Amino acid sequence: MSIPRVRTTPLPGVGVQYDLTTRERRHLSVIAHRDGSRSLNVYRSDDPDACSQAFRLTFEESAALVDALTPAHRTPDQQPDGRTADGRPHPGLLHTTDLGLVAERLPVDGASHWNGRTLGETRMRTETGASIVAVLRRTGAVPSPAPDFRLAGGDTLIVIGTREGVDAAAAILGRE
Repeated sequence: MSIPRVRTTPLPGVGVQYDLTTRERRHLSVIAHRDGSRSLNVYRSDDPDACSQAFRLTFEESAALVDALTPAHRTPDQQPDGRTADGRPHPGLLHTTDLGLVAERLPVDGASHWNGRTLGETRMRTETGASIVAVLRRTGAVPSPAPDFRLAGGDTLIVIGTREGVDAAAAILGRE
């Protein structure tokens, strides 16, 4: 089986469109909007230029869909719907390695204790051993944020560490 090709088209002022034709000759596209949202489009089989369904997804919904489509990104206790076996929402697992490290997305809620406080105040690395390698904001990504970086509601922290360390980091952020 050949590797599917994805055609990339810049959409000035909007974002980037990615088009894929499946082995069943179905045309799919994803538009990555500049605000972080995504549009998933499915085109008619009898007319590959006519869109039959379109879904607008938030950044978080897109991340959940990626995790569902890529089971290797889930931990053993995570169900396909993104919840743990006991029904709790599972943190946004990005990746696991053979070295025992995981990378996850941890959101900062607008009502969080940490909203408006600095990253250093969380003492996350000291307390958990996990590293915050980036912060995602609607305005863009902030790689390697310094301890004086001020957190804001709606931020998503990209955290790397052991499973235990990332779970402890999630607990610090007030996640269950």
